[in-house]
Amino acid sequence: MSEPESGLPPQVPPGVVAKRSTLADKVCRELARAGFPVHRSDLGDGPHGQPGAKVYATRHVDGGVYVDWNTDAELSTAALDLFAEEIDYSNPPSVVRHHTTVVRTMREALVGILTSAGFQVEVPDGHTHGSLVRVTGSQP
Repeated sequence: MSEPESGLPPQVPPGVVAKRSTLADKVCRELARAGFPVHRSDLGDGPHGQPGAKVYATRHVDGGVYVDWNTDAELSTAALDLFAEEIDYSNPPSVVRHHTTVVRTMREALVGILTSAGFQVEVPDGHTHGSLVRVTGSQP
């Protein structure tokens, strides 16, 4: 492992990066077979914020392969713009509730589909990782 430079987390060796990239490709293939729009964001596959499943393999030691769901910009922008305003978080506006429900529901669907396809998955702490799904391995 290399030492951190400029405060960046330590990086894994190239062989680990290659294994993560292969796993990310398998995840993409299975999600596409299930009918999801999917792209590898770590490879610059598609524009930033493209709707659908966003799969990426990280290079840092504490990382791995992650899957996140992006809604269309119309919904995400409408919800995120309201966060900039003072809203009642105990009773948020309907567009914020809807966006939250869509992302949570899609995360549950991603977990179910990837588990069914033979992947080991986990949902990391939401306060740290938001709506991400972490894929830790697959069946041979």
